Order: sequence, then C-alpha cells, then structure tokens
Amino acid sequence: MPRKRTAAAILAFCLSLLPLAVRAADHTVAAAGDAANYPAVDIHPAEHVAIAADPYDSKGKIELFRINYLEYGFLPIRVIITNNSNHAISLADAHIDFIDAGGDTIRTSELADVERRVDKVSRPDSGYKLPGPLSHLGHNPAKTRKAVEADFQSFEYSFVEIDPHTTRSGFFFYDVSGLENPLRGAKLSLTNLKDARGKDLFYFEIPFNKYLAARAGPRAEN
Repeated sequence: MPRKRTAAAILAFCLSLLPLAVRAADHTVAAAGDAANYPAVDIHPAEHVAIAADPYDSKGKIELFRINYLEYGFLPIRVIITNNSNHAISLADAHIDFIDAGGDTIRTSELADVERRVDKVSRPDSGYKLPGPLSHLGHNPAKTRKAVEADFQSFEYSFVEIDPHTTRSGFFFYDVSGLENPLRGAKLSLTNLKDARGKDLFYFEIPFNKYLAARAGPRAEN
C-alpha cells in the first residue's frame, strides 16, 4: 500500500506539471492577469491604469522562447497594461525604455538588432564575444534567425491601443550585454502615453527591485 500511494503521488505531481510543459513546448504564453497583481508595477489610481513589468531572466522562464536570449545578451521583459478607465489608451507615441542603475537609457531592441547579434556571436571570426559559456554555439545561424523571427512574431508587444477595461501584454527585448546584474537598481520607464482624447497620462516608472525582492522571498530587503 505505501508503494501504491507513493506512485500515485508521483503521478499526480507529474500530471500537475503537464500544462506548463505543454506551454513551453508549444511556445505559448499564459494569459496575463491584472497588472496590479504583479510585483513590479506602477499603479495610477486617478487614471485607473496599472502597468507591470515581468522580466524573463531565469532558465525556467526563458524556455518560453525558441532560443535563449539571455545567452545573446538580451533580456525579454513582458509588459502588462491594465486599463480600467472609460477611455482607450494610445501607445502610438510612447517610449518604453530600460533605465539601468547608473541612469543610462536602453531603448527597445528591434528584430534586426537581435538578428545581427545572433550572426556575430555565431561566427567565430566576427570578433564579438559575450561573457560566459554559450550553449547555442555550433547551431545553424540561419535556423536561429528563423527562430528569432518566429519569437518576435509570436511575442513582441503589438498593441497600439488598449481598450477600456482591458488588459494587454507583450514582450520587449533589451540589450543588457554590458551589465553584470541588469535588474538591480534598474527600472522600466514609460512616457508619452495618451488617452483617446489626446490627454497625456503621467509617466510610469517600474522599479525592478520590487521584482527581485518578491523573487527572493519575504525576508528580502526593499
């Protein structure tokens, strides 16, 4: 009897992990929840808008993608915007920048930026090196570029407007190759957001120390 109970417990545990494994294999991201419920968030109660940032900075999370962008020096960040106001929000003129601990601004990386890095790192004669071992070396650069294109098509943030009482999310990629601990002391800055009437929203600042503290547990220092 004890063995049967143990086997049943193991089977139940494996089945509980199956949905997550399927999502990783299919490269599909779970639906975003309300932005206010994420650790790294800036909430504007008067404007009824919350914006959260969820970095994909771990081995488990990066498996969502077809390649490991961390190895190439890029940090994918999922931005979740919840608009609980009665007006649509426009991101047509928005700037969504990564501000490192030293105050330097890192703009969002375009598809071409990532593809160029893939080519340089994959070619031994390019003179371009990133710190640490790179498990992808030896892969076909053309195949890797196709994987990058598929990831951008699937995951890149693409919503210009967020309707009232709606949550939208997507990924931005930032080149953090020169930073040893890119999230520590850094923040995401969002400016030039407007509502449907053309009124400017207050700028949003999302400190990543909130995310790091939540990941470290209840004893982490602010």
